[in-house]
Amino acid sequence: MFKDLREKIKQLKKRRKAIILAHNYQLPEVQDVADYRGDSLELSRIAANTDAKVIVFCGVHFMAETASILCPDKLVIMPDIHSGCPMANMLTAEDLRKLKQRYPQAIVVGYVNTSAEVKAELDICCTSTNAVAVVNALKDKKEIIFVPDKYLADYVSKKTQRKLICWNGFCPTHVKILPEDIKREKKFHPFAKVMVHPECLPSVVALADNVSSTSQMCKFAGESEAKEFIVGTEIGLIYRLKKDNPKKEFYPASEAAVCPNMKRITQEKILFALEELKEEVRVPDNIRRRAKKAIERMFKII
Repeated sequence: MFKDLREKIKQLKKRRKAIILAHNYQLPEVQDVADYRGDSLELSRIAANTDAKVIVFCGVHFMAETASILCPDKLVIMPDIHSGCPMANMLTAEDLRKLKQRYPQAIVVGYVNTSAEVKAELDICCTSTNAVAVVNALKDKKEIIFVPDKYLADYVSKKTQRKLICWNGFCPTHVKILPEDIKREKKFHPFAKVMVHPECLPSVVALADNVSSTSQMCKFAGESEAKEFIVGTEIGLIYRLKKDNPKKEFYPASEAAVCPNMKRITQEKILFALEELKEEVRVPDNIRRRAKKAIERMFKII
């Protein structure tokens, strides 16, 4: 069945002059038909530079919005428009405006895991890949607001020795990974390297050999001499890790670390999206222009 679907997708993609981008947490069947797999930063860069006329974004809603912000001349579509991000929904533009009023001298750094409306209120955007570099670049700023993820903020604060004003947001998937999970897996696999995402609890981050974004984890696993790895992030990444490193072993820190929104997209939905050119994600121009400035400032730093 998948072979027939893949062939149909391939033909239709060519006819539509489309490119398929898939986040590292997507189902294996989705990753298999993607032109590119990556984390938020990688996929944002690809979206900004592609010659394709249609971008099929297999991820969650804020990612497709980011592509629309960077590529207003392209048609950005999502195979499942209901694939949202709970963390992004924890902060509204109005929430951020009120926070900015409380700290009028502060510069505002915002995680890419935010809505377009929130990005329009930011001074500079960041991803888990470059959050430390972004904050380090703001040495002359006395106050820094960092939204919405309090655990990424905690990690960045410790790495940069900067006190950050943070929001009470978090990733419901990553907080399911507990220190006990890491310790249990270490007992089973004592020689395994522990890789965790900075969205994890600080107590989990403290147990890691490597704290990084999903794409940085892929790089670390490929370059490390270790043969075994405990993976503290959404379990979808393990498919890519195994595929890229067939002679190495990867163990999920917790089988509970599943993002249901990331699993909504299937090959059938990708095919329907290409056939119907739906559902479009387009950011209104007044919001897009302001949000783009925050993203472009990020690109200048890294």
